[in-house]
Amino acid sequence: MSQLGKSIRLRRLLREDRCTLVVAFDHALVLGPIAGTRDPHLQIQRFATGGADAILLNLGLFPRCLQAEHNVRLPALIARLDWTTAFSEAGKSDSGAFQSCMIAGAEEALHSGADAAITYMTIGSGNNDFERDEIARTARVARDCDRIGLPLIVESIARGPSVKNPVEPNWLLKHTRMATELGADAIKTEFTGDPATMRDVVNACPIPILVLGGTRMNSDEDVVHVTTDVVRSGAAGIFFGRNIFQSDNMPQLMQKIHAALRENH
Repeated sequence: MSQLGKSIRLRRLLREDRCTLVVAFDHALVLGPIAGTRDPHLQIQRFATGGADAILLNLGLFPRCLQAEHNVRLPALIARLDWTTAFSEAGKSDSGAFQSCMIAGAEEALHSGADAAITYMTIGSGNNDFERDEIARTARVARDCDRIGLPLIVESIARGPSVKNPVEPNWLLKHTRMATELGADAIKTEFTGDPATMRDVVNACPIPILVLGGTRMNSDEDVVHVTTDVVRSGAAGIFFGRNIFQSDNMPQLMQKIHAALRENH
């Protein structure tokens, strides 16, 4: 029955008619109350009203979902289960700076109403102990999620002093396949910047890949352009964080993103 539950939850998350749009709203755990995160109740409601297919949250914000208006359809919920220093500046030059830890378990996520869980997996750090623990941790979470029927998305990335270009296709091909072999049900990873090379990564991966939208862009038009390129790559979905929750006109931007998702599918 656990596989039935997992299949049902994956169908809630991954759309068949177009790419899935996920709003990532887990930034404050690492960055604090940055712009766009200071009223989580209002923002979660705006994501739902704007038609997000799913929202990525830390478990501490799950109760805010109950404060959304009852006439607003609540998107699927993805629970962040871990924390990492992989995105810190120190990690670019010091392999010893890499650390990660679990902040919640699969069963906690399921009991909180999550439709899927997500964890990081970082390679390329040059720190053998860290990467050994990353592999073991990913495998353990995958087994836990499989046992209870909760889909696991692995956010696989390459970071470290030897990683000159983390979106180089060879890095993406390597860590997305590693995550697949460890038991992930879907992947969240970076965009090569080119639909053709990203399509090669997508086609080589046996499970769905959802692409993260990256750093804050200069304009909403840039966000729509990236959306179009991601759809053309054949990816199953796209994650946007700051590019949505820091937008000056979020409702209009989300309409444009939805139009691009429909037009280019």
